[in-house]
Amino acid sequence: MGIHRLTLSDVLAEHRRSRPHETAVVDGSVRLTYPQLDTRVTKLANALAAQGVGPGDRVLWLGQNSYRVLELLLAAARLGAVFCPANWRQSADELAYVLDDLGPRVVAFEPSDAVAGARESRTAAHWVEDYEAFVAGGSDAEVPDDKDDRDPVLALYTAAFDGRPNAALLSHEALIAHSAALLQVRQVEPGFTFLNCGPLFHVGTMMFCLTTFLSGGKNVFTPAFDAEEVCRLIDAERCTQAFLFGQMIDALVAANAGGKYDLSSLRFVSHSPEWDAMITVDDSPWCSSKMGGYGQTEVGGMLTFLGLAPGAAGYAGRPSPFVQVRLLDAEGREVPDGEVGEICARGKSLFSGYHDRPELNARKSAGGWHHTGDLGRREPDGTLTFIGPKLRMIKSGNENIYPAEVERALKTHPAVADAAVIGVPDERWKQAVKAIVVLAEGRTATAEEIVEHVRGAIASYKKPRHVEFAGELPKKGFTPDYDALDARYGGGAYPGS
Repeated sequence: MGIHRLTLSDVLAEHRRSRPHETAVVDGSVRLTYPQLDTRVTKLANALAAQGVGPGDRVLWLGQNSYRVLELLLAAARLGAVFCPANWRQSADELAYVLDDLGPRVVAFEPSDAVAGARESRTAAHWVEDYEAFVAGGSDAEVPDDKDDRDPVLALYTAAFDGRPNAALLSHEALIAHSAALLQVRQVEPGFTFLNCGPLFHVGTMMFCLTTFLSGGKNVFTPAFDAEEVCRLIDAERCTQAFLFGQMIDALVAANAGGKYDLSSLRFVSHSPEWDAMITVDDSPWCSSKMGGYGQTEVGGMLTFLGLAPGAAGYAGRPSPFVQVRLLDAEGREVPDGEVGEICARGKSLFSGYHDRPELNARKSAGGWHHTGDLGRREPDGTLTFIGPKLRMIKSGNENIYPAEVERALKTHPAVADAAVIGVPDERWKQAVKAIVVLAEGRTATAEEIVEHVRGAIASYKKPRHVEFAGELPKKGFTPDYDALDARYGGGAYPGS
């Protein structure tokens, strides 16, 4: 390692020296320069160490967006530990699963009914509710500078292949490499200010937070998306980028209909005449390509960028300069151009595997390539087209929903004998969840009761919007015949279709 090492903690230490007056984070009344952030991270790291956190241990955040997410990540980086921001929208049962699966030594949290429910029967070495008091109690002693940048530092839950999510582990090296690629494609310049208004448990927001950090820019945090507050923050902090997509943009246009806020600092994607008149339409490769490409949590965010392939035949573009991509068949052989194969990759920005999933990791990294589980095609100009997931997935708005996860929740209802989930086209959200339910003999339940049961078991956005009852489900062997269900119940609009 030696002279070639660069951890996230090293980046912060360098910013302390080279950017002594630059603002690093803004969150409500909290404003920290890079030296102030570095001092707080040292105290936080020592407070965590006092609770037994060391190399490889996990630290969990159960709460909304906050500057604390970045501080906890950097403190974990300083200790060689792994930080995980969990999805705060999850149910008590889902959070309890995360606690059991991750085994965190310290849990920092914001009080909620779901957290209280998860905590009842689960414990960690230390629960931190008064975060500021916890930081203040830490020593300002220098933390040993001996960590390996190839070690995991961030865990993000994703990929509920079997009905339960898995924690993808990303190293310092992977996060820095991905940030460098995004920095290039987005053409990040001095003064770059990112508004963290999307969830930081989602790689789409986290990747820009870290790119901003790597570039020495300013990260602005707001707990969750609120159109009026987002407009105010863009104006007040002169934000240049934010995590936004269609419905969020429409809400901002409505919130700023009278021109109350100046959004011209935001350099973003063209969307509508009203939106374009409020912002500065950006001509960087990232924005001019409408943020196109292909990605997933396991590759740090984006594996390919349309911005690296203007005029490309393939709408996923070309790979990041830090990775290789191959399209492989079931035997691990590269398929000819124009044929569909599984998108497989290796390189600097790829994850280190899933936490505590040795068998899954062996399958996903077979032959020395990360098997994404998604299908693609290489076009004559060498660019890539994303075809769709090998494993069926529903994408509603900007959320990935795995049928197996919803089906597991459905089957815990006492009146449900069997259930399957498909995605149906939705005018607003692209897709909506539809459940086809077989009731147990002699039992009754309404569609509303089924939906409410699922809402109580998993995150609300995963619940079915539609429920249909059937006498039986068509099957392929022991699994539902999803193609037959789509044909019978109107399924469609799946990613890549």
